[in-house]
Amino acid sequence: MTDLWAPKREAARQGVEPLAVRMRPRTMGEFVGQQHILGPGRLLRRMIEADAITSIILHGPPGTGKTTLARVIAAQTRRRFVAENAAGVGVKRIREVIDEATRAVELDGRRTILFLDEIHRFTRSQQDVLLNDVERGLVTLIGATTENPLFACNPALVSRSTLFRLEPLSEDEIAEVVRRAIADPERGYGRLDLRVADDAIRVWAVKSDGDARRALNALEVAVLSQQNRARSASECHAAERHRGRTAGECLPSIRIDRAVAEDSIQQKAAVYDGTGDEHYDAISAMIKSIRGSDPDAAVYWIARMLDAGEDPRFIARRLGILASEDIGNADPHAMPLAAACWHLVERVGMPECRLTLSQCAIYLALAPKSNASCAAIDEAMADVREGRTLPVPLYLRDPNSSPIGDGVKMRDRTGEKYQYSHSAPGAFTGQDYLGVEKRYYRPTDRGDEQRLGERLAELRRLRERIRPAERRGAP
Repeated sequence: MTDLWAPKREAARQGVEPLAVRMRPRTMGEFVGQQHILGPGRLLRRMIEADAITSIILHGPPGTGKTTLARVIAAQTRRRFVAENAAGVGVKRIREVIDEATRAVELDGRRTILFLDEIHRFTRSQQDVLLNDVERGLVTLIGATTENPLFACNPALVSRSTLFRLEPLSEDEIAEVVRRAIADPERGYGRLDLRVADDAIRVWAVKSDGDARRALNALEVAVLSQQNRARSASECHAAERHRGRTAGECLPSIRIDRAVAEDSIQQKAAVYDGTGDEHYDAISAMIKSIRGSDPDAAVYWIARMLDAGEDPRFIARRLGILASEDIGNADPHAMPLAAACWHLVERVGMPECRLTLSQCAIYLALAPKSNASCAAIDEAMADVREGRTLPVPLYLRDPNSSPIGDGVKMRDRTGEKYQYSHSAPGAFTGQDYLGVEKRYYRPTDRGDEQRLGERLAELRRLRERIRPAERRGAP
């Protein structure tokens, strides 16, 4: 039976939809951004064009098009689209979706895409009901999350899915989205007498931080606020009705300049989860900035983390690790400075400890860099773990642990005994302390490590002169 009121109800629903919802792309041609996965020849593009969509997980920041892309995929592949939120969908509803998908396949061969937002909240019981039918191809699962699925999602889901990361849109891409909304006569503001300055669009492109939804919301706020300042649409329609104009044609002229645009977009709330993507990404950015000797970037990422509520002690710990891992003996002052920073952060707390973190990060960023100490211990650990273990030479062992008796001067089979360094000229005996010839520490020519390297080379040359060739360890 035909529902005569369906068009009216649909029009009513569309009438209250925000601009960002109305402007959602409906086809691949309308989709803006994500060319690294949707460009010609890219994997997801090939999967869509070949109608070879398997279960996928779309992850990335808000406003990058995860939900929209799932809808476009369903439309492009002519599949049913069912959208649920993983945090709220129950096992009963999942079984209903499976039954509906089964009937759709049996009746007309049409497959179903089940879109699960916040898929990182999908529970084991929900998964157990769904995954068997997903593997059989009855339902195609598309998940979306702002978290890193490798950390946040159930491993069974991840192992059955192809992961695609969506990146924040560029400023040019945001500007393109905004201009489309301004010009679109059906879903956007193309029927209005609307003039938007280029620098206003630039404000939204910059301040939206790659979030298309946020930019469109700002445009909508600007348009509605300017309309309210002019004559209302109802007044305009009453005044012009006798001329045969429609309400849409007689809306007042709207001008949006930079000041209006600035006012329409507020500061974006930090998207930061202390255990999620932003937590790992921000600290990674700080470490790499310091390693790359960029103090400005280092303090920005620290500010970003502190403003979002990150534990300053976590940042201090990472600075302490970095002082040894990336600076080491190129600047021996780096490690005690980082240790002092950690101590003060523990004692002082926020907001004052931000000063300590900033001072330490700037010093570490400008210090000469070396990972020679890190490489030395890693190489030695690899030798030990791979079974290349060496016995302690007899003359280096604790004499008190000898079965011969306390205080006995132990010698190895060559007759060598322990030589007390302080009794030798220059406090250097040249004795072999490893049993084989091996070099783990390879100093760089940067900072203080250059001096240490010169000293090490001198000692190695001296050892070569002191020790006879037949008494050296095997290479």
